[in-house]
Amino acid sequence: MSSVALGSFAIVLSEFLPVGLLPAIASDLDVGIGAAGLMVVVTGLFAAVAAPTVTVAASGLDRRVVLIGLSGLLVVSDVLAAVAPTFSVLLLARALLGVGLGGFWAIGAGIAGRLVAEADTIRATALITGGISVATVVSLPLGAAVSALSNWRLAFVIGGVVGLVALGLQLAYLPKIIAPPRVRVSMLGTLFRVPRARIGLVAAAFAFAAQFAASTYMAPFLQDRAAAGPGTVTVALLAFGVAGIAGNFVAGVTLSHSVLGTTAIAKVVLAVAVVLLPLSAHALAGVLVLVVVWGFVWGVLPLALQTWMSTASPAGTETGLALFVTTIQLALAAGSVLGGVAVTSLGLDADFRLAGAVALVGAVLFVALGSRTAAPGPRGEPPSGATDRGHPATATER
Repeated sequence: MSSVALGSFAIVLSEFLPVGLLPAIASDLDVGIGAAGLMVVVTGLFAAVAAPTVTVAASGLDRRVVLIGLSGLLVVSDVLAAVAPTFSVLLLARALLGVGLGGFWAIGAGIAGRLVAEADTIRATALITGGISVATVVSLPLGAAVSALSNWRLAFVIGGVVGLVALGLQLAYLPKIIAPPRVRVSMLGTLFRVPRARIGLVAAAFAFAAQFAASTYMAPFLQDRAAAGPGTVTVALLAFGVAGIAGNFVAGVTLSHSVLGTTAIAKVVLAVAVVLLPLSAHALAGVLVLVVVWGFVWGVLPLALQTWMSTASPAGTETGLALFVTTIQLALAAGSVLGGVAVTSLGLDADFRLAGAVALVGAVLFVALGSRTAAPGPRGEPPSGATDRGHPATATER
């Protein structure tokens, strides 16, 4: 399990570590800063396409082999990026990372239930998704250190080394993992006819769009509206990330009791925290408290929404997670664009109010529609049909 968690850390670290290095990359490879931003867009778009594609293409294969292959692809992409002589080669490397990212989250994120006892699935999944939170915290200061002390290529070397360690551990310790029943392309389309799956995808779209519309501009907000100095901004971003790690592992406990309740509360608190930030801009201490609360509930939401989707597909966990990954990648891009338009046209306060409104609409829809659907039992079985293990499922939630 720890080797998969390290793999999640490595792939998210590789995704976000170069973000703070865009000016250096643009200067070194002689492209504009706007063009350098394609590194982020390309990775997200390829991840969105790869999630369902890898799920279908790798259907029937030993999941150990698939995960090892995706970890190997991560290492290759980082090595290629580290030695890229041109920006085109660097974009190719980021596209390969996108394939690994989408495939890993569609398959690796749902692998916990095959490695531990059924009752421990949610906590084990929290360990895997904890890699996201830790990588998010580490990537920002590590990227800044690389920018100040060395060449931007070192960032990709670091990502590749961590990925190589994860690959070695997976080769050494991951057991053979029998594949679930074969997934067909038609099954992905069928998922849209399942009410619980539709609700989960809509909830994820609203949550991720709102999150990245606001979080993209967290540092400028702290500097310009809350009058925070560079040191305070760094501490605030670190606190946001640490709170997210805590939220992730708290969710691993609360989701065992109520997936609907945990997700709904986190979505409402996210909306309230984001909306209150511009209203509290005159009081830095209040802003910092809201940032910590925001970080905590954002640590809860990805695991909560993933858990909801993993129980939504009659065809099995991986089918639900494939479309989940595609949805969040597209929502992430849409939210970033939406936030950019709002900041440019109306200012930072308007962006946070807009993001909060999107989050609140998503929360209301989720509570109104989610409470009407059959929820999974306490061990996370699908609401109807059979689980991947073939046991009958319950339709009640504690």
